[in-house]
Amino acid sequence: MKLKVHVHNAEEGGFWAEIPALPGCVSEADTLDELMSNTEEAAVGWLEVSAERDPDPSPTQVVEIDV
Repeated sequence: MKLKVHVHNAEEGGFWAEIPALPGCVSEADTLDELMSNTEEAAVGWLEVSAERDPDPSPTQVVEIDV
């Protein structure tokens, strides 16, 4: 699975990252290499917890409209 990761410079130094497709999935580190490792670990954890949760009893539909 491929996910887009938004990487940001942290104000206090180092970096932080977020994965928009996984709401609330963020990570931080001092180096980019460490950040990518931490972010991958965070994504795996996020997906594992998501899979354990009960499915939404009222599924929604996604449709596209032209405006």
